[in-house]
Amino acid sequence: MATTIRSLAEYHTAWQQSIESPDQFWAAQAADFHWYKPWHTVCAYDFGKPEIKWFDGGVTNICYNALDRHLPLRAHQRALVWEANDVQEASKTYTYQELHQEVCQLANALLSLGVQKGDRVCIYLPMVPQLPMALLACARIGAIHSVVFAGFSASALADRINDAGCKVVLTSDGSYRGNKVIEVKSLVDQALLTCPTVEHVLVLNRTGTKVDMVSGRDAKWEDLVPHQPPLCPAEPMDAEDMLFILYTSGSTGKPKGVVHTTAGYMVWADYTFRNVFQYQEGELFFCTADVGWITGHTYLTYGPLLAGATTLMFEGIPTWPDAARFWQIIDKHEVNIFYTAPTAIRSLMAAGPDLPRDYKLDSLRVLGSVGEPINEEAWLWYHELVGKNNCPITDTWWQTETGGIMIAPLAGITPTKPGYATLPLPGVEPILVDNDGVELIGNNQEGNLCLRRPNPGMVRTTYGDHERCRLAYFSTYPGLYFTGDGCKRDADGDYRILGRVDDVINVSGHRLGTAEVEDAICQHFMVNEAAVVGMAHDIKGQGIYAFVIKDPQAEISEVDLRAEIMATVQQHIGGIAKPDVIQFVPGLPKTRSGKIMRRILRKIVERDLSNLGDTSTLLDPAVVDVIVAGR
Repeated sequence: MATTIRSLAEYHTAWQQSIESPDQFWAAQAADFHWYKPWHTVCAYDFGKPEIKWFDGGVTNICYNALDRHLPLRAHQRALVWEANDVQEASKTYTYQELHQEVCQLANALLSLGVQKGDRVCIYLPMVPQLPMALLACARIGAIHSVVFAGFSASALADRINDAGCKVVLTSDGSYRGNKVIEVKSLVDQALLTCPTVEHVLVLNRTGTKVDMVSGRDAKWEDLVPHQPPLCPAEPMDAEDMLFILYTSGSTGKPKGVVHTTAGYMVWADYTFRNVFQYQEGELFFCTADVGWITGHTYLTYGPLLAGATTLMFEGIPTWPDAARFWQIIDKHEVNIFYTAPTAIRSLMAAGPDLPRDYKLDSLRVLGSVGEPINEEAWLWYHELVGKNNCPITDTWWQTETGGIMIAPLAGITPTKPGYATLPLPGVEPILVDNDGVELIGNNQEGNLCLRRPNPGMVRTTYGDHERCRLAYFSTYPGLYFTGDGCKRDADGDYRILGRVDDVINVSGHRLGTAEVEDAICQHFMVNEAAVVGMAHDIKGQGIYAFVIKDPQAEISEVDLRAEIMATVQQHIGGIAKPDVIQFVPGLPKTRSGKIMRRILRKIVERDLSNLGDTSTLLDPAVVDVIVAGR
């Protein structure tokens, strides 16, 4: 029977069982799901090939388990709550029964367009209820969904459609983002000029934007979907049948299509959601991530619904119409669990540091952080101002490739430290190795973070290029999965993620994580955000180049602020970590999910401006030109 850990002693017991008797442990976690046919092998893997299989021989359907399985007891319970971009637009709520019908009708619409099991469907939709519905509808009929964030350029969209060979595109006429209206359909039309595999486009009316409809290819959502039958049988899926492809930006330019399969991902999404957030019956979970990213897949859509929870999605941005929007939503809907990114937290600190004091926020029980290591200043603000010193923070580390959370405090159970992801979840066996692959035994160690065994949600391949998957994750240290992250394990055995290994700077033989240096810089009260990269240095080998966003209200010269930042870094880390160069910038190159693209910053520092790559998919592409000009 699936379990939810409720004490630190139970955690240690569960982790030990998952390592010593993994088949028995994971069979128990999977037992509560609906299976058309039971598995014959819980787990088999060979990291050398790589080949990973979970619940092999089993037949199930993740949509059935997220919706149909709950109908006998939860038909009238809220499944999905939607908050619009515009505060004046009414919220929408879907019960499990209503969501089931919507998904079935969309699934039948896809079938009417000729979509079959195994076909790839590109989903290029804004944050509206039809977005998670589209994931579930694809999963219901065995189609493979590939979500592309509906803010990516036409070129980026075309690259992903062509790599996956998508047959159908689900999109909208436009989208709202703050005070902007974005013409989404026109970007699709531009992309499809070079996408020969696409046969149909289904267009949702969101903004009323005038669009061109291609005869024979395009259909209006409102003309097709509502007229479909309200029931659609769920397609029995083999455990290792492909569930979705999700593209991550590759450092070499071509995006990587991360492949996740059905049963293992299902079990991992449910298990991690319930345990990390310590979900309790009847609670409302608010994940701020766009479904275009893995967090929106696992912790806005699949995880909460598999657990029978209520999930809230938000169409807009946290700073419009002002920086109190999140706090208004939390009070309006009485949110219990709030999961967001450090980038959002820091932006809200800068825009309205005292605004949370004006809101009750007393429904909150758990806070979560995702996407990158959270600096101590942001952690403390989040805890004190948003959590009112009453809510545990779970600082979660995981990757698109792991499908779900790997290292994190179990909320209210695991002792926390600002900046630390703390302890691995059951089934996760992290190890640290040096650059030669030698395991670093014991505590007080710092090295490259690897995994000794697969979690059920681990990547199976890179779509269409299995060798690329092997080279990226399994070849650096044979027999291990290499996360690409540097990590510190402290005296208590807690893990602190230092950032990507290529973001670890070696200064005179001292390995300094970019996150650690950035955290120290941000301790200065006149600094809003910082990003650091390595730079060539004749004596040290590598020096530190810092890009700093200062508080616009700061009444101090840049010369004096540089000196104070140096002193702050020396105080928090030591003289070895003082930046060699500090460049003040108005913004940083970030992905739409809020991750800083340090690869671009390194190229700028190296003056390798011809190899910056495609910057059109950044949140604000123009900021790159400003940084280059200031270099």
